[in-house]
Amino acid sequence: MMEALRAEKVSKSYGRFSALKDVDLVVQRGERRAVIGPNGAGKSTLFNIIAGQRAPTRGQIYLDGRKTTGLRADQMWSCGLTRTFQRNQLFQGLSVWQNIELACAVRHRRQYTMPGADRRAAMQGEIADVLRQVHLSGRSATLVRNLAYGEQRQLELALALAGKPKILLLDEPTAGMSPAETQAMLSLMSGLSREITLLIVEHDMDVVFGLADSITVLHLGEVLAAGSPDEIQSNEKVREVYMGGRSA
Repeated sequence: MMEALRAEKVSKSYGRFSALKDVDLVVQRGERRAVIGPNGAGKSTLFNIIAGQRAPTRGQIYLDGRKTTGLRADQMWSCGLTRTFQRNQLFQGLSVWQNIELACAVRHRRQYTMPGADRRAAMQGEIADVLRQVHLSGRSATLVRNLAYGEQRQLELALALAGKPKILLLDEPTAGMSPAETQAMLSLMSGLSREITLLIVEHDMDVVFGLADSITVLHLGEVLAAGSPDEIQSNEKVREVYMGGRSA
């Protein structure tokens, strides 16, 4: 297997406060990696650094072996990394189709020089394919504000997929969902092509253990443990710090 993502000795300080301390993370191509930990563990800080939205105080980030430390978020997007956010970033007054169309148009303007008619035809097919992947084909004409919350989260994922990412960062993708919506999102994420590497921050342990190939646990800005779901479930330090001493 080949590495999709590597973080080496990544640290982030705000004055005397250390949000991250020498964090190492290696994610293989096609892997589903979860990052978990209590509130304040440094998960969001790590995500923001990987995505180019924060610069590390020390350490390096590599995508596909290329050093990307210091690149902006839009440059990381051009390198094949996209992300979702805890809060929806959608155009509420536009339709589902139009939201995805905007995301596709940005990528086409940056990456392709095909004539306008050819570009439009290519985009039509891409939009339909993304809608199918997120199970929203029947909602393409619906205004976003009229979607259920779970459907809006599915659309958020669709916008990320429209960028044709190699690496997809999912930040709390099931936050605020009902059990049924959570199960639907888990099924959707599990069905994504293994050509896309997933890195997910998630608090719902059923989602984590249902999706992840491997798990990294952060605590107070440091890596507490890393391993398979079974290894993490049986790790005494993880149970004490993250799960209150209970079995996962």
